[in-house]
Amino acid sequence: MDRVLKAQQSLIAALLRLAVLLCLMAIAGTALPGRAQAQTVNRYTNTTDSANNAINDTATPCTPETSRFSRTFSVGSSFIVSDVNIGVLMAHTWRADVQMFLVSPSGTRVQLTTGLGGNADNFNLTFDDEASAGISGYTANATATASAVVPPYAASYRPTSVLSAFDGQNAAGTWRLEICDAAAQDSGTFFQADLYLTQAVISNFADLSLAMSVSNTAPVSGSNISITMTVANAPSSPNAASGVVVRNLLPAGLSFVSASGSGTYNPATGDWTVGTLAPGQNAALTISATVLAANGTGISLTGEIIGSSIADIDSTPNNGISGEDDQASTSITATGSRSAGTAPILTCTAGTIVFDWDAQSWSAGSTSNSYNLPGIGQVAFTIANPGTFLSNATYGGQSPTRQSVVTGGLAPAQSSLMQLVDLASTSQTVDTTITLGTAVPKAQFTIFDVDYFAGQFADRVTVSGYYNGVLVTPVLTNGISNYVSGNSAFGDALSADSEANGNVVVTFNDPIDTIVIQYGNHGLAPANPGQQAVTLHDITFCRPVGTISATKLSTVLSDPVNGGSYPKAIPGALIEYCILLTNTGSATATSVTATDVLPANFTYLAGSLTSGTNCASATTIEDENATGADENDPFGASISAGTLTATASSLGASASFAIKFRGTLN
Repeated sequence: MDRVLKAQQSLIAALLRLAVLLCLMAIAGTALPGRAQAQTVNRYTNTTDSANNAINDTATPCTPETSRFSRTFSVGSSFIVSDVNIGVLMAHTWRADVQMFLVSPSGTRVQLTTGLGGNADNFNLTFDDEASAGISGYTANATATASAVVPPYAASYRPTSVLSAFDGQNAAGTWRLEICDAAAQDSGTFFQADLYLTQAVISNFADLSLAMSVSNTAPVSGSNISITMTVANAPSSPNAASGVVVRNLLPAGLSFVSASGSGTYNPATGDWTVGTLAPGQNAALTISATVLAANGTGISLTGEIIGSSIADIDSTPNNGISGEDDQASTSITATGSRSAGTAPILTCTAGTIVFDWDAQSWSAGSTSNSYNLPGIGQVAFTIANPGTFLSNATYGGQSPTRQSVVTGGLAPAQSSLMQLVDLASTSQTVDTTITLGTAVPKAQFTIFDVDYFAGQFADRVTVSGYYNGVLVTPVLTNGISNYVSGNSAFGDALSADSEANGNVVVTFNDPIDTIVIQYGNHGLAPANPGQQAVTLHDITFCRPVGTISATKLSTVLSDPVNGGSYPKAIPGALIEYCILLTNTGSATATSVTATDVLPANFTYLAGSLTSGTNCASATTIEDENATGADENDPFGASISAGTLTATASSLGASASFAIKFRGTLN
């Protein structure tokens, strides 16, 4: 009886609300502008019921989010939201099982209800931040049937989280109501929902827009194009906009050359800092870029206003919605053909040492190996793969493996180390680290098969070197199936196993002791790439050499006239000399000996002979002779018959030692 009585009471209340609303609509009109024309309330309705998709814990669980029941509202108009309400008509026994969420086009998610209402049934209510009671008070049964007429909805409650989180957002796009069931046994049916978006009346706004054009939509590969962006603040705009920033990061296939025009452009981020635009004012920027993509490759460019000090009346900066006028796009298609680059000639003063895969072994599937290379020492390979190494009998079995099927165009074929991989995303890379026992002055090697296959993979190889922990950037030379930007190569055309089209030559013209090769994908690849492969061919090292440089410094410490204040090199002056020897080569030097004949007009000061790793730290006392049981001096320094001698059994790369002594001018 109680449940029937409550239903009757709810029905009477609903009829009263309907009468009041009809009266208001007769006065104000169906657009509900009932706020002295200061605001407009826009209503969006979804009446696609769930008769064939019951809302319960089996069909529509709360986790994962993709399993939730959802209904959408498409908003085609662009305006700023000042208030959001949503009405829901849904039958469901045991209301506390249900959770609801409202998601805006920008991705903001607000939880409407969760685990509230006890054992009451059904939803016939409006979620409204301005309601007098919170949703926890919604404890009475509600009437919700397919024949129920809404709006008006029978009750109004504040949601679990505030709907004001949507205030200030642009309404345009798809809004989504998510409904799920978090507990077993009970079930329900969705009938209708109404989304109410109040359009804000904004006086503090600007009206920004962006346009973009290119000088040539079908440029020849290897040529330059101009990309012009123009951002404007409409003459009708009531305010200036400051802090205006536009983002247009050049995609793969284009290499930045220069930028000119208003503001500043950062090619690393793609951000164009425009500054301030008064009403009716515009600013333009022209970017010059080289087309590196192969014949037939399409390249899309998109720019968007991402920052402004003031709201935009008809768009929202940095929301990624293409229909708004703060975003502009264009595209080009590369034509012609690209020639393979010419790799630098490796010149080595002391000859070369070659790491030849034909002379080495590699256990299929191994991810680390070390080899003793005469003249360099241990050459260690370590491979880290966050994805999966694949096995293919054609290429030598389980990867990584040594193979000679992918030849890089060499005839006869030569062995190389192959990585056949399956990566889960374009952000993953296989990292190969090559550590050398001795640093080398220069190095050069070729990577085979850096290419591209539509819908499967788009190879990207990035190569870096290090010397004593400091980054060394190599020179990369492209093949026909790839292009180079900085120290990365990007595949954009297919290369057959026996072709050189996918080759990339890597040249280090500075000393290195470590090489890191990162293999993955770039923007042309699908989100989840398929199987792909790259191979590392032989490495040619310049033979390590030790190169000793010598420097002699003198300092006047005092003189008989001026003392220590601005002393001069006059008779009687006290002079300090420092002899510094440095190994500027990449290999350890052995049996290093330095000699210095003291000037005839110089008298050595006994006991002043010291040593160290440099002139500043040369404070260790040397005993001045080269004989006797006391010869444990660090560098065996001695002075005899007016000649200084110092020795070091070995001096590593970049290491140095210094000898200091004093005397007087005669």
